[in-house]
Amino acid sequence: MKIVVHDTASAMLDLLQRPQQERPDALREMLSPLRGPMAVMGDIDQVQVHQRGSGFRLDREDPRYVAALHQMQDARVWNRIEDSLAAAWERIGGAVPGIKHAETLHVVVVLGDPDDHHLTVRSAGYLGLGGFPGAIHLLMWPTETSLAKIDHAAAHELHHNVRYANVVWNPMTVTVGEQVVAEGLAEAFVREMAGEQAMGPWATALTGAEMDRAYEKVTAAIDLAGMRNLPPYVFGDATARLMGHEPVGLPDFAGYAAGLRIVDAHLAASGLTAAQSVALPAREVLVNAGVPTGA
Repeated sequence: MKIVVHDTASAMLDLLQRPQQERPDALREMLSPLRGPMAVMGDIDQVQVHQRGSGFRLDREDPRYVAALHQMQDARVWNRIEDSLAAAWERIGGAVPGIKHAETLHVVVVLGDPDDHHLTVRSAGYLGLGGFPGAIHLLMWPTETSLAKIDHAAAHELHHNVRYANVVWNPMTVTVGEQVVAEGLAEAFVREMAGEQAMGPWATALTGAEMDRAYEKVTAAIDLAGMRNLPPYVFGDATARLMGHEPVGLPDFAGYAAGLRIVDAHLAASGLTAAQSVALPAREVLVNAGVPTGA
């Protein structure tokens, strides 16, 4: 796999010097390497997605943006992501020789909106999207946590990227079980690569009785199918509301924590690693973990 981490720092610094009316086209050009791999989603305008989401604002001047980009450059964010992805791919390729994968993986790192609560508070400053083989999109605002862990988030997304080059993902039939298993495997993979301290806060924040309640609710819905039904069970109520979905009574990122518990039981029962498990069907992981499923 050829891994290309694009120099989006220079592109964004250039974009921020342009008149506001030129910035959408500049952003569209910067995101263009993702267009091919994400074409399966249909004709989406990545600039609109950026503007509706947690990305930096195109319609205002904000002196924090340039300072944040320089802070990220000083922290070697792009170099560390490239190193992390190379190591992650070496680990997976060695664990599952001959596994299918994208020939080229395009990686873009985009500055987030410092005033976006979902990004900076709920997500500790960083988010990722890596389920489309050939593309990883990382969004961050430099916080203590995001600066320390963005390269580990890249490894998490690489695990997804390889998984979905091998496991069919259909928005009509995908289940809660598939989504939470995928997240649990990706976080367990980060732990294998760099230790427990490298894991994202979404996978480790729930503990005790709250974790137990969330686990019971998520596993009770394990066979629920359809992408439209998944957000509250994976991301929790607050994010589900943000996405226009009805809450179901779950805390933030409950599906990540439940998925990690499922995956840990699978790893213990099977003796496999998260790298070796990258392409396993969700049902096999769930059975190994003792989670009842009708799928």
